[in-house]
Amino acid sequence: MVEEQAPLSPEALASVDLAALLNAVRHGGRADAGAVVSRVLAERPDLRRYPSSVAKAARSAVERVNAMTREAQEGLVKERMPGGVVASVKEEREGLPPLRNAVKGKTAFRFPPEPSGYMTVGNAMACTINSVYAEEYQGELWLRFEDTNPKKVAKRYYESFRRGIQWLGIRWDHEKNVSDDMDLIYDYGRRLIDEGKAYACTCTPDVVKALRQEGRACEHRGSTAESGLAAWGEMLANRVAEGEVVIRFKGDMGSVNYSLRDPNLFRTIRKAHPLTGEKYTVWPTYHLANTVEDELCGITHILRSSEFNVEVQSRIRDALGFRQPEVIQFSRFNFRGTPVGKRLLRPLVEEGLVTGWDDPRMPTVDGLRRRGVLPEAIRAFTIHVGYTKAEHEYDWSMLLSINRKLLDPRCRRVFFVPDPVEIRVEGAPSRRVSLPFHPELDLGRREVATGSSFLVPKADVEAVGKGGSLRLMDLYNVEIRSPGPNPVAAYAGDELVRDIRKVQWVVPPGVGVTVLEPGLLFNDDGKFNTQSLSRAEGLAEEAFRTLEVGESVQFPRFGFCRVDQERTCVLTSR
Repeated sequence: MVEEQAPLSPEALASVDLAALLNAVRHGGRADAGAVVSRVLAERPDLRRYPSSVAKAARSAVERVNAMTREAQEGLVKERMPGGVVASVKEEREGLPPLRNAVKGKTAFRFPPEPSGYMTVGNAMACTINSVYAEEYQGELWLRFEDTNPKKVAKRYYESFRRGIQWLGIRWDHEKNVSDDMDLIYDYGRRLIDEGKAYACTCTPDVVKALRQEGRACEHRGSTAESGLAAWGEMLANRVAEGEVVIRFKGDMGSVNYSLRDPNLFRTIRKAHPLTGEKYTVWPTYHLANTVEDELCGITHILRSSEFNVEVQSRIRDALGFRQPEVIQFSRFNFRGTPVGKRLLRPLVEEGLVTGWDDPRMPTVDGLRRRGVLPEAIRAFTIHVGYTKAEHEYDWSMLLSINRKLLDPRCRRVFFVPDPVEIRVEGAPSRRVSLPFHPELDLGRREVATGSSFLVPKADVEAVGKGGSLRLMDLYNVEIRSPGPNPVAAYAGDELVRDIRKVQWVVPPGVGVTVLEPGLLFNDDGKFNTQSLSRAEGLAEEAFRTLEVGESVQFPRFGFCRVDQERTCVLTSR
């Protein structure tokens, strides 16, 4: 469900502005929109229903604040917070809330994905929550594949989850497939029928739907256990067509909760399963399979999204005499412009709108990894935002802000010039300079020989115009004498000049590089964004050749990128 749309109150906007000011003062005069959003949502729970509105306001506030001088920023902070910045700002909450009835050493959690698509960021966050709790309470973590619909599952999807969880650095204690326990689940199904708690129904789906809406039971609900067991035997003997007979649980046909109106427990599916082949044709539904498996695995705490009905499984547990574990529900982890539901993602792959499940625009773990998002960032982001029942959308800037902070100390800096133009510098001294790969950390150096020609961003030359000055980063200053298509500049000294435009540069001929920039998959109207992937063509310095595929790098003044192929990078974030 999309978040409620409402303009932020003046008070809320003031909170965003103040957060932007504080962030700028603490980080050298430059505020970061993602960090501002995180701060506001952490301190103002009332605004968590409107994360996109907060993100929009944050971007606007950051633009205004970053245009100020450091003195102006500090002056406004002192004016609004006389008590001082550090003393007046509440520390951000860290860690997840404590669990009810959790005893260390006596807890068990499960991550139960359906292998019907590739692992998404939402799956990753849910798995992380269970893993964090398992660590905190010294409990066991189960990886359990809910693979009881052979029409959806495929072997490559199982592997996607294993690969994704390992990439996240999560260790699971046990692994199983629900399809391995079919005979045992059959025993519980037979028991429910024999005890008159379930029955065989031959109504058509349309009739069942109509009766559920009216709250009326069908004619089969009062049938004997013997007739139900006979129909059950026919199903197991593979003498029943798809949709001809289903086994339904005796719930409450008068309940206001439609899910309790005699939900299905078993149905016939005539499709070979990727693991069990054609051995089984009768498959349990999600509610029954999960109920049985949670009991078999000894799960004490169930953390899952609120789309799944709690009461149905609770009723089935009572009917089977199972214990009731603690159930904590939360809203799905939705991101603005990028749905995480496989129902919406699968058509994008099938219709060729994206290159695959690992397309860097996709919210899959493979897509995020290809984009350059770190597993530590997903864990930190998950712990920071926690979970809530309120439906809302997160802004990607929040996750990417955390990711940038983690990338910064580990990434080499290499010059990349988008849309380059070659300038000739009159009076340029020939030099051989040693440039560090990182301004503060020892990540090595590269040697560059310079002459009188440089490749620089065309937009910077045009922006300063004739007579304007540029600082070739880590080198010297030049003055533009003639902008034009073949610009000419003059050497203007080595001295650092305040407020001069600093530009990245490359000695010709450079290394041709294409940077793919992922955007939002869907527009605000819910339609696929045909402009969701853009390309920037440019030239990088020779040191680019030392980067390995899979390595992250920072192109100064451009952004963090991940080397995707020999001469292709994916923009992680600016």
